[in-house]
Amino acid sequence: MAVLKYKPFDMDDLGSGLRVFQDTVNRLMSDQTVRPWTPAVDIFETENELLLKADLPGVEMKDVDIQLENGTLALRGERRQQEEKKEGGYHRIERSYGGFARYFSLPDTVDAEHVKADYRNGVLTVTLPKKELAKPRQIRIQVNE
Repeated sequence: MAVLKYKPFDMDDLGSGLRVFQDTVNRLMSDQTVRPWTPAVDIFETENELLLKADLPGVEMKDVDIQLENGTLALRGERRQQEEKKEGGYHRIERSYGGFARYFSLPDTVDAEHVKADYRNGVLTVTLPKKELAKPRQIRIQVNE
């Protein structure tokens, strides 16, 4: 008796009807020219500040809006799709385009008057300094013997 290797996802073994169905679904899914996206964000804390870093590749700074209101940091923007050239066509579009909005609740210890934002190499860095009373202080302990 011959032993056959079971390959449940091998496209060569599928019937022609199923193959046509899969090709149709792939074509429909690849025709989407705009997909929603959300930029990845890292937030970390140092002794004196909170830092928010957002990956915004391909986004121009004129298309980004940062607002701080009532303890909430709002990061909004849009990554625009490049103009399509009429003489050729896309084989695949995997990058996402369109508007995005992210909202972050901030602690009361953030000094809203001194927030700074910097954009380099597709990474937006928002620096949120802490208020003086929120910074750790060293207290000397006197020992009475």
